[in-house]
Amino acid sequence: MGNPLLKLFKSKIYTALIMLVILMFIGVFGYVVISGYSLVDAVYMTVITITTVGFAEVNPLDTPSKIFTIFLILTSVVIVGYAISIITEYILSRNNFENIKQRKMQKRIDNMSNHIIICGYGRNGKQAAKKLLAYNKPFVIIERDKEIIERFQEESLPFVYGNANEDETLYQAGIEKADTLIAALPSDADNLFVVLSARQINNKMSIISRASQETSYNKLKLAGANNVILPDRIGGDHMASLVVIPDLVEFIDNLGIVGERNINVEEVKVEQLYDVSTVKTIRELDLRRKTGCNVIGFKDGKGEYLVNPEADTKLIPGSKIIVLGRPEQIQKLNSEYNIA
Repeated sequence: MGNPLLKLFKSKIYTALIMLVILMFIGVFGYVVISGYSLVDAVYMTVITITTVGFAEVNPLDTPSKIFTIFLILTSVVIVGYAISIITEYILSRNNFENIKQRKMQKRIDNMSNHIIICGYGRNGKQAAKKLLAYNKPFVIIERDKEIIERFQEESLPFVYGNANEDETLYQAGIEKADTLIAALPSDADNLFVVLSARQINNKMSIISRASQETSYNKLKLAGANNVILPDRIGGDHMASLVVIPDLVEFIDNLGIVGERNINVEEVKVEQLYDVSTVKTIRELDLRRKTGCNVIGFKDGKGEYLVNPEADTKLIPGSKIIVLGRPEQIQKLNSEYNIA
């Protein structure tokens, strides 16, 4: 939603413009009827009278015409003055509001930690933001197109206006305290530069980059990207899979659909589930009975994955589990264990 103050000013501007149009119409009508001017002459006389530019009248004015002109001048002084004051106040207030909003947004970003930085709000950047919103993950978007920021900032998305290739912009986005950076710029060269800069500033953060060309994959990995995504390759594989195993792909797609109430898969650190001073197994955790969710994957502290782990699998510190459930079951899991 827009700012109520700016909306009020806009309504006043519309009112002032309508009053000017009405005044113009009255002036033309009066000069045609009272003074007997042609339409063009009446418009000319009305304009020079309202604007008070001081040109001479078309023809000498008789007494009724002079009285009408006096009325038109006095009325126009009030209406034009009102319109100018409203427009000036609107411009000044808009500039002040933009500055206040920018400072407020920067303060909000400065207070963030362990957040995600999305570089570029194009097709991939929007999808990333949508997913992060569904999982309530804090993030900041870096975008250099002012029109895009103005269009989407009404949704309370945290934007930083600037070029992600510049270190100053990355610092504005809180890169020193960020947990992850997503380089979703359309150019592989720009993404490469962002990855290099980000890795130098924060060598502990996870970096995920988009790549258009397969030849850019190794370069981005060498620059410091933990993961490199090739959207075109993924799209081709996905379409082929729809031919080979269509029902399975459709099922997996439904798991990946996110929204306010339809998250089906969740990744959880074991430290969020119980006191790890005494190691428990998946059976002892008993998530199925407590929440209805099923454990479908396990990742140990070394990063090794195990699909469909056994019930006796020990949930050692530093490991994670992947759970599957209906949206209400996932919500119950998050509420039961206060998972943010």
